[in-house]
Amino acid sequence: MPRPKKKQIKLDKESILALLQEIYNECVEQRNTAIRIQNKMLNFMQEAEDLHLLGPVIKEQQKIIDSTIEKKIQLTKIQSSLISKQLSGEDAASLTIDDREALNIILNKDNKEGDATSSTEYQI
Repeated sequence: MPRPKKKQIKLDKESILALLQEIYNECVEQRNTAIRIQNKMLNFMQEAEDLHLLGPVIKEQQKIIDSTIEKKIQLTKIQSSLISKQLSGEDAASLTIDDREALNIILNKDNKEGDATSSTEYQI
């Protein structure tokens, strides 16, 4: 019997930083893969008719690239919030409601895009 998936995530300073780093690394990997696929498709194009066939693939890869950039921006906002709290002497592991919502959106968006059969939603 498989182990049940976690639905509630408890965060401390180290786990927040590890989670943010893991999400960032996945974004970088997704972006690099999308750029690689997009460049291969552009190299395959030789005539105008090829654009009609390869255009949807290139468009989808561009959506992935844009999505990863958006995720990186959200991660940067969360990280800057944590750093400003740490510099002001507050508990660095506490996230504001906005930060928690942004992190929940990032986690649940990845979950929905990555595995269509999974219905786990994470709450931070």
